Amino acid sequence: MSLVVFSGIQQIGIGVIDVKKSWKWYRKYFGMDIRVFEDAAVANYMLPYTGGEPRERYAALALNLQGGGGFEIWQYTQRTPQPPKQEIQLGDLGIFCVKIRTRNIQKTYQYFKSEGLDLIGELMIDPRGIWHFYLRDPNGNIFDVIEQEAPWFKNEKKHTGATYGVTIGCTDLTKSISFYQDILGYDQILYEGEDVYDDLQGLPLKEGKYKRAILTHSQARAGAFSELFGPSEIELFESQHVEKTKIFQDRFWGDLGFIHLCFDVNGMDALRKQCEAKGCAFTVDSSAAQEGASFDMGEAAGFFSYIEDPDGALIEFVETHKVPIVKKLGWNLNLKVRTASKPLPKWMLKAFAFNRVKD
Repeated sequence: MSLVVFSGIQQIGIGVIDVKKSWKWYRKYFGMDIRVFEDAAVANYMLPYTGGEPRERYAALALNLQGGGGFEIWQYTQRTPQPPKQEIQLGDLGIFCVKIRTRNIQKTYQYFKSEGLDLIGELMIDPRGIWHFYLRDPNGNIFDVIEQEAPWFKNEKKHTGATYGVTIGCTDLTKSISFYQDILGYDQILYEGEDVYDDLQGLPLKEGKYKRAILTHSQARAGAFSELFGPSEIELFESQHVEKTKIFQDRFWGDLGFIHLCFDVNGMDALRKQCEAKGCAFTVDSSAAQEGASFDMGEAAGFFSYIEDPDGALIEFVETHKVPIVKKLGWNLNLKVRTASKPLPKWMLKAFAFNRVKD
């Protein structure tokens, strides 16, 4: 048995200008109303990605109890976060968009349309036969809403779940497939091909055909939060365009856009060795920096580390040691004493509802 347990996508990091304003929008339209933590701090260990200096930030981690990974909504407080120097196009290197699940694509599309959201194109079918559509949030970030029936953690009668995956631009599709298979366990290829795709209508595109692959994991995720986070997928695009632009070129981690993809894991020490053996050594490592001590995130604590995919997209790993279940009662869960692969009871995860933020 592997010494490393993946619980699933814990969150997608989103750099914004105003955390509170952005979070309110995400609560209304993506149901991200469960507050895990919210605090101001200094990012001391991200120096390789913040210009070599510690940076002050304000961040909130929010969940949707219907299931999926959360949003870590992140804002610089002592500098103005920078936008991309030019419009991001599909195939640029890094995280292009985030996938969000819905049970009823028609109903969700019509609701978003009635609300005047910035929908991109029409309802379309992807190459494997799944309905989806794209939209932009008020910050210009693109989301891919995809119809996916099961499993759902809880029915709260919301239009969507939370983070179901991401779309990432790469320079070499085969090389990137190997990375996400070998390091992150996305071993099942749902689709692979090369074409001019009709379902990308309205997106900012590069000229010519794209190589495209959709990956998922054949084995169900395990670990404490696996039933809440659920299954996920990674979609990769390789543009045939000669110019390859990095989405975060000449910008810092934490600037505007999708700053990282984070996985909840257990077994950070073993994962460090595995990544080193596969040529993907940690570029940031809180455990090593603090000599094995947990990193304090205010109401939560644990280890965190980062690696880069073949084109520099940031992948974060978090080993959670402490998390508030019911903040009002001071009920904090100590995960260091639990069996790593054992899911938490559903009733315990549903107790996160006591931390719901209401508008």
